[in-house]
Amino acid sequence: MNRRNVVSLCAVTALGFALLPGSAVAQQKSLKDQLVGTWTVVSWEQVFPDGRKFQRFGANPKGVHVFDAKGNYVVMFARADLPKFASRDPMKTTPEENKAVMEGTIAYYGTYTVDEATKVVTLKADASSFPNQIGVDNKRTITSLTVNELKYQNTTALTGGQIYIVFKRAN
Repeated sequence: MNRRNVVSLCAVTALGFALLPGSAVAQQKSLKDQLVGTWTVVSWEQVFPDGRKFQRFGANPKGVHVFDAKGNYVVMFARADLPKFASRDPMKTTPEENKAVMEGTIAYYGTYTVDEATKVVTLKADASSFPNQIGVDNKRTITSLTVNELKYQNTTALTGGQIYIVFKRAN
């Protein structure tokens, strides 16, 4: 084989490897690496064993789920239509106002681990607006993950049933 043929063969081979989708040459990111970043909630729906469906945060939920590379996370969900308090002082609220906020929001943070094989993310809350989450393995099964969309199922909902949440990656 002459030099020109060898160079041509090498160039064609390199181009072939570069164009192969999911080429063995390219490293696939781990599930944990793909999660890292800020995600905003698109939908949140709880389905109970009897088939009832519940949107705790309404049809247009607000919220964020942030994963960092060191294994820390923060989550916050809220209804878009939360009522404002009559008082400007958060220490002077009515029982009805407190009930609406407690039922229409949740926030928690802590550490997370990812089981790559089962696609399960385990959240361990250090603090939560619903203290019953603290000290409990809160498991989320990833059902779909792309560059711009995350779908997971909360299989350990303390209130029963399964919770299905869809996120989009924040810009």
